[in-house]
Amino acid sequence: QVQLVESGGGLVQPGGSLRLSCAASGSISGFNSMNWYRAPPGKQRELVALIRAGGATNYADSVKGRFTISRDNAKNLVTLQMNSLKPEDTDVYFCNSVMRTDDNNWTNYWGQGTQVTVSS
Repeated sequence: QVQLVESGGGLVQPGGSLRLSCAASGSISGFNSMNWYRAPPGKQRELVALIRAGGATNYADSVKGRFTISRDNAKNLVTLQMNSLKPEDTDVYFCNSVMRTDDNNWTNYWGQGTQVTVSS
């Protein structure tokens, strides 16, 4: 059973920083990319950042220069360092990946989400 578990959300003042982590567990044998999405309740999820299996990264224009995605392959851990946070970054953040399991099936997995609130 594959699981993605996020941590690190919380309340921060504008201009502050937060670091989100996503730990992947289970019988994982491969993935294309590890992704962070965000979405306010009832709205479509927005891709914030992704890191490909080869290490290349992409960011939404709204977070470029402020957010950094990184990966620790040994720990199956993906982090999202968020700096210079703005009130409009307030959202529920989700970890996501399409991963291959040991039975050679590819499945789209989502974490449960972690709340980030930027407010003074």
